[in-house]
Amino acid sequence: MFIIRKSGIALLAAFGLMACNGQSHTTSVQDEKLSEDFDKSPPFYYKMPAGLSSEDTSPGWKQDGQKILLTGTVYERDGKNPAPNVILYYYHTDIHGMYATNPDEPLNMPKNKLGQTHGHIRGWIRTDSDGRYTIRTVIPGAYPSRGEPAHVHVTVKEKNMKEPYYIDDFVFDTDPLLTSERRNKMEDRGGSGVVRFVGKQSLWIGERNLILGLNIPNYPKSNIPRAESGKKIGEDISSFTPYHAFGPDKGTTTCPICKYGWYHGILYFVGNNPNWEEIKRWLTFLEYESRKREKYLKAYFVYGNENDYNTENRLSRLEELGHELKLGNIALTFVPSFSDRPSEIYLNEIDQNVGNTFIIYRRSIIIGKYTDLKPTEENFNEIRYRLGQTTNEYFRLPKVEKE
Repeated sequence: MFIIRKSGIALLAAFGLMACNGQSHTTSVQDEKLSEDFDKSPPFYYKMPAGLSSEDTSPGWKQDGQKILLTGTVYERDGKNPAPNVILYYYHTDIHGMYATNPDEPLNMPKNKLGQTHGHIRGWIRTDSDGRYTIRTVIPGAYPSRGEPAHVHVTVKEKNMKEPYYIDDFVFDTDPLLTSERRNKMEDRGGSGVVRFVGKQSLWIGERNLILGLNIPNYPKSNIPRAESGKKIGEDISSFTPYHAFGPDKGTTTCPICKYGWYHGILYFVGNNPNWEEIKRWLTFLEYESRKREKYLKAYFVYGNENDYNTENRLSRLEELGHELKLGNIALTFVPSFSDRPSEIYLNEIDQNVGNTFIIYRRSIIIGKYTDLKPTEENFNEIRYRLGQTTNEYFRLPKVEKE
C-alpha cells in the first residue's frame, strides 16, 4: 500500500507492488519464427504467452532507473463504453536508450537478418472486464542521438479485427525532448499519447485511456460514431483565450486549460442558438457541482454567438447573468465566434450552430463530450456519473483524501 501526494491530494491505492510478478511465459500461442522484415510483418506475436492478464511487469522493472506504472481504460470507439479482451503489445528501450537483447530474459528478441529487434523489454496485456490495464516498467531512455523523446511503443489487437494496428507512442509530458513542435505533429492514434505523471517518491504513475480506432486510417466505418461538435474523446483539449466577463478571472483572457487543466474541467459552449432559460438551468447545476467539488472541478461557460457581435454588449449581458444567478465559481466567458483565430478557440472544432456542446476533460484530455444536451435531471446525472467514473478509475479501488 502506498500514498502519493500531489497538489494537496492523497491518492491511496493497493496494488501489491512489492509482489510484482510478470505473466507466465512458459507457453507461446504463436509460432516463434521471427519476421525477416518488421516493416512488412511486425512481430506482434513473437513469444506471446498463452495466458494474458490485465497487469504485467516488464523486464525493465529490474533495471536501476525510475520505476513507472502505466494504467488506464481502453474504450470502444464511442469513448464511453469500456472494451474488454483487447490485447496491447508494448516494448521500449532500456534506460540507456537501446533496444538491448538479453538471452537470459524469456521475452528476449534477437536481431533478425536486417538487424531489427524490439530487445528484451517487451510484453502483452489483455484488458479486463472493465477495459482496464496496468504495466509496471521503467522510464525508457531516449535514443543516444537524442532525436526522439523517450517513448513506449504500443500495438492494439481488437478481438473482432484480424490485424493489429499501432497507436501513438506513450510519451512523457516533462520530457524536454517533447517540444511543442513534436506535440503538434502527433497523430493522436488511439487518443493522446502524452502521459502526465503523479508521484514524487519511489514510483511515478501515469494514466492513459485509449479509444479503439480513433484516428486509425481504414478503421471499419460501422464502428465509428457520427460526427459531433468538438474534438474527439481521447484527444487533448486545445488551449484558448476567451475573455472572462464574470467569475474568478474576470477582466482577463486566461486560458482555462493552461491554468486549471490538472483536475476535472467542463467547457459549456453555446453559439448562434442560445436558449437563455436552459442556459440558466445549466449554469445553476454547474455552479452547484463546482462548489461541491471545490478545486477538483472548474466549469466555464463559453459564449460564441457570431450574430451581431459587440464586445461591450456581450460583456454587459454576461455580467448581468452572473449577478442574477449569484454565481461564484463558474466563469462566464466569450469569444467573437467559434471560428475565431486570435483566441485560438477554432482549434477545438466547436459547431457554431448546434444548441450546445459540453466537453469534460481531465489532465487536459477529453474524457466526455455531449451535443444538444437538455438541462434535465437525467442529463445532470449523466454529467455527475462521468465525473465520478473518471475520478475513481485512476486506480482500481482508490481512496481520495484531502489533506
